[in-house]
Amino acid sequence: MQIEVAGENALIAYLGEGQSPAVSARVQALADLLPGLLGASLIDQVPSYASLLILFDPLQTDQFAVRAALRRAETQLADRHTGSGKLVELPVYYSTESGPDLKQLATDAGLSTEAVIEIHQSTEYRVYAIGFAPGFAYLGEVDSRIATPRLATPRQRVPKGAVAIADAQTAVYPAVSPGGWNLIGLCPTPMFQPENKPHMPVQVGDRVRFKAIDRATYIELGGEL
Repeated sequence: MQIEVAGENALIAYLGEGQSPAVSARVQALADLLPGLLGASLIDQVPSYASLLILFDPLQTDQFAVRAALRRAETQLADRHTGSGKLVELPVYYSTESGPDLKQLATDAGLSTEAVIEIHQSTEYRVYAIGFAPGFAYLGEVDSRIATPRLATPRQRVPKGAVAIADAQTAVYPAVSPGGWNLIGLCPTPMFQPENKPHMPVQVGDRVRFKAIDRATYIELGGEL
C-alpha cells in the first residue's frame, strides 16, 4: 500500500493500479476496516478504482496516527473476506428516441441495435467509483463488442437518467448536465436523492444489471421524455 498526503487533514492510500475487480475489492475492504480503527476521528472516505481518500478530524488525530491505522488495516486485508456487494437492477428504455447514439454505436460495432441492447443488459457491472457529479457511478466493464470512445464534441445538455457508454465504462447520468458519453437509453430510477438515506441506490463495490423496458413502462415508472 502506498500512502500519500492529500491535504492538511487527508491521506490517500493506493492499493494497486488500473481497473480490476480484485483491486476494487481491496479498496472496499480497507474502507470497511477503517471506521473501526479510527472511530469518531474519521470524517469521510472516498473510494475510487485503486485508491481510498481518507478525511480525518485534525482536532482528534493526526496523519501519523492515521498512517499507523492504515498499516494495521493492511495486515488484515489478505484475510478479509470481501463480498461482491449487493446486486441492483436498473430498468432502461432503450431506443433511438431515448438513446440518440444507439443507432450510430450499433453501426460502428457492426451490430443491430437489438444486439447492442442485448449485450449491454446481459453484462453484470461493478461500481468502481462515484464522481463527476453526485450520484454518477462509473460501471465496468462494458463488453468489448460495444465499447466505444467518448464523443468528439460533448453535448451541452444530457438528460437526467441517460444511460451511456464511454470506452469500457457505462453509467447513468443522475441529473441534467453536460457530457460526452454515448447515449443509448433512459433509466427512470433516481440515482441521487439527497433527502433520502442512502442517497444512491448503489455504492462502490455493488453490482449492477440493466433490464430493458418499453416506453409505456418507462413513463409509468416516472421517466420523462
